[in-house]
Amino acid sequence: MRRHVIIGRFGPDDKARVPRARDEVASTLQLIAGKHLGHGIGRALEDLVTLHLTPSEIGADLLVVAAHVHAADTRLSRSTESQDSWTREIRLVVPVSDPARWTSAAPILIRALNFLTGDKWDVGFRKRPKEHEKLVPLGAPSLIPAPFDGVSLFSGGLDSLIGAINNLNAGHTPLLVSHAGEGLVSKSQEQCFEALKATYKRSLFDRLRVWMAFDSGLVENVASEDTTRGRSFLFFSLGIAAGTALGRNFVLNVPENGLITLNVPLDPLRLGALSTRTTHPFYIARWNELIRELGIGATVENPYWNRTKGEMVAECSNQALLKELVPLSLSCSSPAKGRWTKKPLGHCGYCLPCLIRRAALRGRDSTIYGVPDIEAATLNTRQAEGQQVRSFQIAIARLSKRPQLAKALIHKPGPLYDDPSRHDALADVYRRGLEEVGRLLTGVRAVPS
Repeated sequence: MRRHVIIGRFGPDDKARVPRARDEVASTLQLIAGKHLGHGIGRALEDLVTLHLTPSEIGADLLVVAAHVHAADTRLSRSTESQDSWTREIRLVVPVSDPARWTSAAPILIRALNFLTGDKWDVGFRKRPKEHEKLVPLGAPSLIPAPFDGVSLFSGGLDSLIGAINNLNAGHTPLLVSHAGEGLVSKSQEQCFEALKATYKRSLFDRLRVWMAFDSGLVENVASEDTTRGRSFLFFSLGIAAGTALGRNFVLNVPENGLITLNVPLDPLRLGALSTRTTHPFYIARWNELIRELGIGATVENPYWNRTKGEMVAECSNQALLKELVPLSLSCSSPAKGRWTKKPLGHCGYCLPCLIRRAALRGRDSTIYGVPDIEAATLNTRQAEGQQVRSFQIAIARLSKRPQLAKALIHKPGPLYDDPSRHDALADVYRRGLEEVGRLLTGVRAVPS
């Protein structure tokens, strides 16, 4: 195991001394590419100005902090840089507009990151160099305020699609925020957005699309990491940064069904890489703490925390449009893996998100899956095609025998003390979510072979 420190620099002239421990491996995250802000930050700020939005400097800081987190998360291999093949020790030194304000928020930030990724983080801040005191470009003056009344994350998945449809159908004008990652995901986002624009022609809603990536050699002689547990920090940062440009208090909507939000481990093996915490209530609560400490007038909300994915589908306010756009949405955890198994790219049909999707759309699913019929043959639990199915079956059988276990199991992924009044509803959505998947898996056989 090696301890790492990622030090952000604003160009080659930024030579501020940053002390480090003898056992720390230091790497530089260069934030300037030529004369512009790199890693998608500068482009995001310019795109916001094009939308007549001028974010705050604290909003710009959020993008810079997110770049450090995303760089460390994706460029430090867990297998080589940790003792247990999982927990890394990472320190960030981030140049920001207001180090005092960020330092006061650091304990909250560290707590959120530790929970989200399972690593041990430390984050320190220093003043941006004088020539980069202002990162936000000034747009042309406009007498017409931006039309957006809120911000919604738009991943290209089914839940975010339903969230956008419901928002637009209710007459809202959201700014949709996407991170353009893997090619299939980016394509899905684009197709869904264009279809929404074609349907809601009179609405002035729009989209901010950000691409953030880093060279594979950012940390010398260290392989990249593909678990990307920290991605949601980037997503949330993009949304909040964009929202600071609205000039008023706003809500960042993070549409996610309750079963995935809780993500209760189906079996003991899912406490690590297979138990993501992207929209867990504890994590969202820490975000709300963080933005309050930073002085940002915003709230992060998941409006579907108490709904299963099937309930979200059934309650969508424009059923005809949803039916048309379902095939364009993308829920698979690893849509490109078919490349290695000579199967279609897109939905594998057997990962955890695919199974929850199939259960939610049962009887009206036009999605093409790599495994089109999970009942056609016995699935091998020693292979990926059968592992999640069997894990679900075990969890469903356990809860069926002892329904009262739900009230205890929902606490397994993380603390839920921020809002005790929700505990019963969370246990109930967990039960209903598993029952929904159980109906899909009736008659499906999965055994070791």
